[in-house]
Amino acid sequence: MEGLIKPHGGVLVNRILEGKEREDAANRAVGLKKIRLTDREISDIEMIAIGALSPLEGFMGREDYHSVMDTMHMKNGLPWTIPITLSVTTEEANVLKTGMEVALTDEEGTVLAVMSISEIFPHDKEKEAIQVYGTSEDKHPGVKKVYEMGEMLLGGKVSVIKRPAHTKFMEQRLDPKDTRALFTEKGWKKVVGFQTRNPIHRAHEYIQKCALETVDGILIHPLVGETKSDDIPAEVRMKCYKALIEGYYPKDRVALVVNPAAMRYAGPKEAVFHALIRKNYGCTHFIIGRDHAGVGNYYGTFDAHYIFENFDPLAIGITPLFFDYTFFCKSCGGMASYKTCPHESANHIILSGTKVREMLRSGVCPPPEFSRPEVAKILIDAMQRLCRARPSNNHAAPLRGGIFFTGC
Repeated sequence: MEGLIKPHGGVLVNRILEGKEREDAANRAVGLKKIRLTDREISDIEMIAIGALSPLEGFMGREDYHSVMDTMHMKNGLPWTIPITLSVTTEEANVLKTGMEVALTDEEGTVLAVMSISEIFPHDKEKEAIQVYGTSEDKHPGVKKVYEMGEMLLGGKVSVIKRPAHTKFMEQRLDPKDTRALFTEKGWKKVVGFQTRNPIHRAHEYIQKCALETVDGILIHPLVGETKSDDIPAEVRMKCYKALIEGYYPKDRVALVVNPAAMRYAGPKEAVFHALIRKNYGCTHFIIGRDHAGVGNYYGTFDAHYIFENFDPLAIGITPLFFDYTFFCKSCGGMASYKTCPHESANHIILSGTKVREMLRSGVCPPPEFSRPEVAKILIDAMQRLCRARPSNNHAAPLRGGIFFTGC
């Protein structure tokens, strides 16, 4: 792996047990107190185990938890913006104690990991909501998740016995060690990462290709962990990505890999978090467009750009690439942004989310200057299938959530 960017903290964490260690832990787990994980916590367990959240080796303790919220750095000074925590109810916490080993399970009770509890401490939900998400409103999906968590937090290292079971996107499930090996094999030294939870439209394609002009390759890294119920399903998005890459990208300079993380919708704080994750996957650069990881009107259009001013670039380690709002300009005759286009907005092809959804439901492709026809067809088919499945609620726009408008 020589020549690749170092993981955050310098070492790529691996918390997956093998051989006798795994067998011994599995045997111990039978008699341990069980803690059932939520979908988000299961994603976090996997991300910790494979090193995607390096340098974390488990769930945060009290000092890191508060330091991240107060300073956007861990207690050791390393940049970090999102608390990674495991919660339990007060009743559950009452039968636990520090030094105890517990088994972490999925919804069906399958043991995924064991954890040695190093700390048990209060979950400051209101502080987390305000300092991470910028609001205490439970209408915000990230804040709502925080409020649904338990009243106490457990800190400690985790050791994974069995990774979460996956049946989808198996060819695209590469761990950080795998993407790093892939980049080395391809001879890529400069790699730009692109986070997305939406289909890629022409504006996304434009900023990706602008970035690709300056690096060796691009990692298109869609998030396939837990998202809002009205976000476009991962299966639909993956079809869109594959169609776009097949028709419009140089295949030897693109890698499509899924990111098993859960979405937080934390706006600028999550932009930094996403950048650090891609650093662990081996990316040297990271694209940040407008309203990265945003939801509703909770964040300013370019807050995710400004937040990086709070960090030492050497400590962050990965280079953010900031892009303005992009569009097709009829006068320019191509894609442009407010940084490059001198023409009035009347010359720009910009459609509202409502208009796009109406077109897709009606089987009408948005103009090719807005979306590649192959992508639009996939979305039309998906939209119409969902509408047929909900005939009494056709106007509820089952595919919502910024279908074409947020970069991630």
